[in-house]
Amino acid sequence: MKMSTPTISEIIGQGYSQFWNDKHFYRVVKGGRGSKKSKTTALNLVSRLMQYSWANVLVIRRYSNTNRQSTYTDICWAISKLHASELFTVNMSMPEITYKPTGQKILFRGLDDPLKITSIAVPVGVLSWLWLEEAYEVETRQKFETVVESIRGSNDSPDFFKQITVTFNPWSENHWLKSMFFDRKTRVRDLFAQTTTYRCNEWLDDQDRSRYEDLYRTNPRRAKIVCEGDWGIAEGLVYNNVLVEDFDVSEKQRKYHNVAHGMDFGLTNDPTALVNAVIDTAGKNIYIYDEMYEYGMTNEQLLKWLRGHHFQNTKIIADGAEGRLIQWLRAKGIRKIERCVKGKESIMMGITFLQDYKIHVKPNCKNTIAEFNSYSYTRDKDGNWINKPVDANNHAMDALRYAFERYIMPKRVASSSITDQVEFLNNMGV
Repeated sequence: MKMSTPTISEIIGQGYSQFWNDKHFYRVVKGGRGSKKSKTTALNLVSRLMQYSWANVLVIRRYSNTNRQSTYTDICWAISKLHASELFTVNMSMPEITYKPTGQKILFRGLDDPLKITSIAVPVGVLSWLWLEEAYEVETRQKFETVVESIRGSNDSPDFFKQITVTFNPWSENHWLKSMFFDRKTRVRDLFAQTTTYRCNEWLDDQDRSRYEDLYRTNPRRAKIVCEGDWGIAEGLVYNNVLVEDFDVSEKQRKYHNVAHGMDFGLTNDPTALVNAVIDTAGKNIYIYDEMYEYGMTNEQLLKWLRGHHFQNTKIIADGAEGRLIQWLRAKGIRKIERCVKGKESIMMGITFLQDYKIHVKPNCKNTIAEFNSYSYTRDKDGNWINKPVDANNHAMDALRYAFERYIMPKRVASSSITDQVEFLNNMGV
């Protein structure tokens, strides 16, 4: 059964007309947050699948478990949006979606083992289209090109075409995505590439728009990335010692034992950030393996999250300015959360310490990566960089410093911990 493609204006609004109809082999969209690139891609692929009976879709993310919370959900949303739910069978356990009239498939995989993807087969038609979502998580061009090899074969239909759709947020100008798809001298052929922003998303509410637009005031550098979809720029960055790569978390924990957790509390307009990492003090390596980064969390929501992720007996070093909240969390069962030591010199001491290490970040820590690529020094009135970081959008950066405080200021931490324990016992009525 073939269905006519809904008009672009009825489905997605402005900004994606060219993208919707494009048939280049590579179709690439980098964009700021809220630019509806993922939702548009999901709608487009579902609509096209119903239009072309030879087509099957492979949806890829760096880690297979992230597909269920993102691309799979987006595809199901798109099916519902197109009023086609009765035409599809969904199998969340795979996950896999089947177009019932023909047996065409939408398959979901992770890049945990890229070579396994190259052997995927479909029962009907050809595996003709691939969507790589959050492509910045893929560490190397070679890994991406291995996946591209899964899109192969041909069909006699005159309207047959193969296509790789790539969507991502452009956090760093040093990423292979820039040279492959956007640099004029090195980009591939047979390519359509565009940049979109939140301004083409007419369905954002006023609060979302206000948050994006306020970034131009509080952190213009980050606004260029988040709001304009521009590349992160290396000039003036606090940390130039960061490598985004995959690694075996269990192996690092067994080998080095020094696991650390730091938390920065957010208010209504700021995120609460938790960074989890392992430190190798002898080899000067830090391995950041997970994060929590949530806006507008209430105290009760934070408590529920910490309990749900089994932090009741895990040592967390948190923002020392929120002493009462820390005491409340302790009383509620997060027993080992502690205040960090505040001081005029603590920020620069922490930064200097971290700059002496090679920092490895797993690709799933996208908010921490984003901050690394926008956390910069301040300029003076003459435009010169000064040895003071901009105090904005640095919540994961602060949490990272708190996590390793006992290595940064061991003597001060030891002396302050006794006072902290006495204060806690007094507040508990002991």
